[in-house]
Amino acid sequence: MSTLIDFRDRQNEIMQMISDLKVMLQPEYLSVKPNAKAAHEHLCKLGDRVKQHLAAEDRNVYPTLLIHEDPKLKSLAWGFISGEKPLRKQFEGFHKRWLKDCNFAFNEEFLDETRELFRMIEERVEREQNVLLPRLEESGVFASAAVANA
Repeated sequence: MSTLIDFRDRQNEIMQMISDLKVMLQPEYLSVKPNAKAAHEHLCKLGDRVKQHLAAEDRNVYPTLLIHEDPKLKSLAWGFISGEKPLRKQFEGFHKRWLKDCNFAFNEEFLDETRELFRMIEERVEREQNVLLPRLEESGVFASAAVANA
């Protein structure tokens, strides 16, 4: 069960970071160089957290589902695995374009791309919360693993 608790904690942290960044990514805030630097650092941390979250899913959630006897759980896992690819690609492109050179002059194009990235991450987390987690809880897969480890 700790797998699901950790999963939820990571989701909540990511959503909170996006919420904080939405406040920070206002032109009047970004016009102050230290604020722009803080926003840049927070964006980089968000990227790290999203990568960690996806890696933890790959390591701790999907392997169990992919060998499960329920074909619906296997299919669900494959759907989420394939859904990671566009998100990873989008963030890698975003990082290369906007974050790697430490240029804190964020323009409207940057803000538009950032909003799109946030939308993708939020959709992913909401899908996990509304589809994946309820199905995992319903299946009891991780509850039985927690009992076996106790």
